[in-house]
Amino acid sequence: MNSRVRIIIFALAIVFSLSQFNCSQQDAHSEEKDKTSASDADSTDVKNKDEKKEKEDEDLIPVEVTTLKQGEISSFILLSSNLETERMADVYSRVQGVVERINLEEGQTVRKGQTLATLEADEYKLASDKALVELKKQESIFKRAQQMHAKKLLSNEEFEQAKFTKEGAEIAYKQAKLNLDYTSIESPISGVVGERLVRVGDRVQPPDKLFAVVNTAEIIAVIHVPEKEIGRIQIGQEAFVMSDHLDGHQFLGKVKRVSPVVDPQSGTFKVTIGINNKSNKLRPGMFINVHVITDTHMEAVLVPKPAIVYENESMNVFVVRDSIAHKAVLNAGFQNYEYVEALDGLEPGDQIIVVGQSGLKDQTKVKVVSERS
Repeated sequence: MNSRVRIIIFALAIVFSLSQFNCSQQDAHSEEKDKTSASDADSTDVKNKDEKKEKEDEDLIPVEVTTLKQGEISSFILLSSNLETERMADVYSRVQGVVERINLEEGQTVRKGQTLATLEADEYKLASDKALVELKKQESIFKRAQQMHAKKLLSNEEFEQAKFTKEGAEIAYKQAKLNLDYTSIESPISGVVGERLVRVGDRVQPPDKLFAVVNTAEIIAVIHVPEKEIGRIQIGQEAFVMSDHLDGHQFLGKVKRVSPVVDPQSGTFKVTIGINNKSNKLRPGMFINVHVITDTHMEAVLVPKPAIVYENESMNVFVVRDSIAHKAVLNAGFQNYEYVEALDGLEPGDQIIVVGQSGLKDQTKVKVVSERS
């Protein structure tokens, strides 16, 4: 009996141990399941928040902004004109002849006194030599006449005649030599050959224009200003010119001359602008826009023109503060090609919208996606 009782007790102990182990396993599994459920709930909350934020961002209007700065801006009188040059010379031949050689072509630089072309000079050389021989002859005759006149062997009348004949020979020689020199056609000014109107072999006459030489170091623009502006223009006033074909580059200049006469037909007066052309990009005849500066503001708040929204006759901009676009009326001062001066309501450092403001309403939420420097 005792042996059987011990076996039963041992069996019961094993069953109890197994029961305890199963309970422990179930508790651990339940705890792990609870942790997993909590983690899944947290992930779902984060995902929902991200989706909500993305949805909110999608509702925001993307815009590009720029930060307002201070700078210099001027008012000006704008007129159009064609460029001219202060120094320009048409070159003619002083004598007739056949062109033997062309030394310079259009576009080449020429110095004052440099030979542009030469004519056949044989006939003029012979004429010069002949005149020189005649001069030497008359000088010899005059020398003998002087000696004879000193010895009272020649009358005063004959002596004077010998003197006049010698002087006439001197003049004839100088004229012949001058004609010979004229076979070398020289530039009267320094500059650039603008036109060549003659070829080798052409027979030219003194009225024939052979070349045109222009000096492009200082270009001028002549404008005709309305008489109402007569009090705003004076000599030395700064100006600049621009050409549509030179990438908007500004060429500085100054008012050089102001006509005191107002044309009664047009109601304008003539103003000449001298323009610095050291870069040699400007050419006589070019069509340009002339800006005569009348006043300058040094510390102006500059609003770029792409930021402006026009409504009827007013100009507006949108200022971004805390991701909200605030509509502001632009009280404009001076203007140029790039900027408008803000007289009030806007400050340096304000961020204004330059892309995305079309159709935008006041107090609209926006998202800044880029900033323009």
